[in-house]
Amino acid sequence: MGIGMGMGRVYRETSKPSSSSSPSAPAVTTSTSTTETVNGSHQFKINGYSLLKGIGIGKNVASDMFMVGGHLWAIYFYPDGKSIEDNAAYVSLFIALASEATDVRALFELTLLDQSGKERHKVHSHFGRALESGPYTLKYRGSMWGYKRFFKRNLLEASDYLKDDCLSVQCCVGVVKSHTEGPKIYSIPVPPSDIGQHFGQLLESGKETDVNFEVDGEIFAAHKLVLAARSPVFRAQLFGPMKDQNTQCIKVEDIEAPVFKALLHFMYWDVLPDVEELTGLNSKWVSTLMSQHLLAASDRYGLERLRLFCETKLCEDVAINTVATTLALAEQHHCFQLKSVCLKFVAMPENLKAVMQTDGFEYLKESCPSILSELLEHVARISEHSIITGKRGNDAFLDGSDVNSRRVKQRL
Repeated sequence: MGIGMGMGRVYRETSKPSSSSSPSAPAVTTSTSTTETVNGSHQFKINGYSLLKGIGIGKNVASDMFMVGGHLWAIYFYPDGKSIEDNAAYVSLFIALASEATDVRALFELTLLDQSGKERHKVHSHFGRALESGPYTLKYRGSMWGYKRFFKRNLLEASDYLKDDCLSVQCCVGVVKSHTEGPKIYSIPVPPSDIGQHFGQLLESGKETDVNFEVDGEIFAAHKLVLAARSPVFRAQLFGPMKDQNTQCIKVEDIEAPVFKALLHFMYWDVLPDVEELTGLNSKWVSTLMSQHLLAASDRYGLERLRLFCETKLCEDVAINTVATTLALAEQHHCFQLKSVCLKFVAMPENLKAVMQTDGFEYLKESCPSILSELLEHVARISEHSIITGKRGNDAFLDGSDVNSRRVKQRL
């Protein structure tokens, strides 16, 4: 209210509130919950099917474990079936949760592949159709989903699914994941780090180098601070109490020039070099040999990241003619995952005899005799891979219903 006076009379006027004093509208915010599946697949080949007959009801052969959606899975095939009441008339097929977890919700697809080329596959799938009870819930490690009566055995043995005494099964898993997102009020693209390129260009330019290394008659110039920052061994060698006094030329023994060059490349660029560009050779054997030498060099200079790169590469490239040497290196440099992969590969019946005839195996026996007992253990249990389900195993499966449930000095 306001009181005003004008022209000899008094009057009242009602003031209107200004717009600035009006209450502000409530802020509206939004968020979105998205539920989707993280999908992955695994193909499991079962060779020697006829030799599995009579293995016993409830006994299985299992695939290797594979990762989908942050969980490990495995496929189980029961040649004589899983249930006593079926009297080995059916084969059973299941997918199982193989890692510690609870209440994992997922969709599954089990496919027995037609090997005639007609692509008449036998498919049981949850994908692409509505599920009355939603995705399936696997309660804990060892929980299974699949079919006790997946295929009648006499029909299977007369079908195109069995070829050269081999079956091929493919399993797809879609793990259900949910996440919530709020509004993005800005979007500024940030390029990936290029610090490795800058340091790599510094090495290539040869500017301001202050240390030289002689390797197999070749001279390599570098920067002491860079090497010290990257390697605790170089730090001690260049700046420690027992440091080399003559940094104009430090002689490096027991390493080959291409390997030392690759080592420097990684320390500056932070990526592995192109082996063909480095050596002028393009073959898997050369690549494996370089990875073997770099593995030893990375352990020598304390370059853990490089060691892991080499370990991964050697796991991927395991082969008959190189696996024994790789196994010896894995044992000598404490690469436990690489050692496991090599032991498993060598122990396979189709690989063992050929590997034992290689020069690398002779070196393995001489340099790491203790590993032979481990190899024998792997040979003995190669067909016994299974998941321990404990007392819960009997009720931990679903049956297709809609109910939850020293280094080798080879020259480069």
